[in-house]
Amino acid sequence: MGTTQLETVPEPKYWHLRTVLSDALDSEFGVGEVLPNERELAARFGVARATLRQALEQLELEGRLQRRRGVGTTVAPPRIGLDVGPAHDSWGGLADDSWQTDGSEDVTPPASVVRLLATSPSAVVHAVRRTRLNHGQPVATELLYVPAATVPAAAGPGEGLDDVARAQLVLRELRRLELEGQDRAVELGSAQADDARQLDRLPGAPVLVVTTRYFAQGRTAAVGVSTYRADTCRLTFGESDPVALVAS
Repeated sequence: MGTTQLETVPEPKYWHLRTVLSDALDSEFGVGEVLPNERELAARFGVARATLRQALEQLELEGRLQRRRGVGTTVAPPRIGLDVGPAHDSWGGLADDSWQTDGSEDVTPPASVVRLLATSPSAVVHAVRRTRLNHGQPVATELLYVPAATVPAAAGPGEGLDDVARAQLVLRELRRLELEGQDRAVELGSAQADDARQLDRLPGAPVLVVTTRYFAQGRTAAVGVSTYRADTCRLTFGESDPVALVAS
């Protein structure tokens, strides 16, 4: 990487640095290679470390870089194409072995989910925890909120079951319903502590949050909130030739 000093430019200095760094990633670094530390990079380009961090954060957001605990900042591989747009009448991921069922608990859902479910804030809701895997590596986490009224058969038999078995019971009962439709929204977010730990990211790292409402029996039957790694994932919506995913 050269020692080019940044001159006065009409665009923000960090954005110009981002362009210079991006060109260097294409010409001088390979996938997985570790970049020099921040002090060295800032000195080479004659910028403050705060400016450098802005440029690095932008490249991380774009999926060009990854920050790995105990390693440093590395050049990221191309993003993985993941289909999040299953058929209109298909329960997303429930019959897909790329999703691993981690457990279930009864919770009070956040206000945003309560509004989507159109239930009372005090209503019992099953929260099924799942992880989406690509070649054994976690690329997304999900909380699937299912009101007890949607799967009444799962209310009684759960006694004596562990978290995973209880979650599988809820999902099995959910699949018995005829799905009438779904909608979803995608937004950029920041990784919360639990999601960051599960996805091997730093808290606050950029993530893509996919919120899906499933409709059955004339109402919202479930709401899924999935958190995808923004640095490695490229979300698709029912495109042909989806990337194959496998569970460990």
